Amino acid sequence: MKRRALVASALALPFAASAQPAWQPRGPITVIVPNPPGGGTDFAARLYVEGLSQALGVPVVVENRGGANGNIGILATVRAPADGHTLLLQYNGYHAGNPAMMSNLQWDPLRDLKPVGMATMAPHGIFVSPQVPSNTLREFITWAKERPGGINYASSGTGSIQHIAGVLFGRATGVEVTHVPYRGAAPALQDVAGGRIELFITTPSSAIALAQAGRVKALAIAGSARAAGLPDVPTTAEAGLPGFALDAWFAFFAPTGIPEAARQRLNAELRRLADDPTIRARAEAGGAATRAMTLAELDALAEREVRELGEVIRSAGITLD
Repeated sequence: MKRRALVASALALPFAASAQPAWQPRGPITVIVPNPPGGGTDFAARLYVEGLSQALGVPVVVENRGGANGNIGILATVRAPADGHTLLLQYNGYHAGNPAMMSNLQWDPLRDLKPVGMATMAPHGIFVSPQVPSNTLREFITWAKERPGGINYASSGTGSIQHIAGVLFGRATGVEVTHVPYRGAAPALQDVAGGRIELFITTPSSAIALAQAGRVKALAIAGSARAAGLPDVPTTAEAGLPGFALDAWFAFFAPTGIPEAARQRLNAELRRLADDPTIRARAEAGGAATRAMTLAELDALAEREVRELGEVIRSAGITLD
């Protein structure tokens, strides 16, 4: 009898373990966006918050904490309790770029943060001021070469993907460009639209409304396919600049130490939402794409970006010290 009872107990253990309830948040979840409202990072975060709130049964709110090239919001996340109630919508320019540029950085991308879900991935678009007398990429390159040192390009901060894009664009075309950093994509776009900046290479989600309204000119998409929200804008290969491609990603991270059950639950919900037709359509209309990624895939991507993007930044001599 004792032997049968022990066997029965042992057989029941896997079922008992599988019956354990999934992690459930105890209260609201805050998603920190380390940028002002209106840019690609903010756009990516807001695609998911409503669906995530419904799935978890708690409020999920966006908190914009821009400044210091993303470090204010990132540090706030790193220093928050690692209990699943604080998330960061991280941008790969900050995640891989800041560590390569700053010797005194107060956070480490691989030590202090853990990815929990991919939000959006997007190629960059090449946008120019409406006052630039060029309607194609070839025309712009020709026009810009006639003005050495007279072309300013914007970024959302030193070391951002937009900053690196300008460096790579100059190398690929021979155009001499001067970098002008801003605190986010939204204020940069306002100066492009106002004619104070000639060039901005950024994700379409932050510029698509202005492009559709004719307030900025979209010359090309630096990716393998055209953007759904700007179907008439050619790729860089179609526009005469093959090989110039640049992608950005925006992903949810949590402070290291987050319970594995919380990380697994959040990843499962975010993967489900990434495949939701409504969210996918909204992302595509904004020039981005959703992509469901497992935790293993996210870990590998984050590690690879820190290494590869960091090499580009160091080779270009970009520093923020």
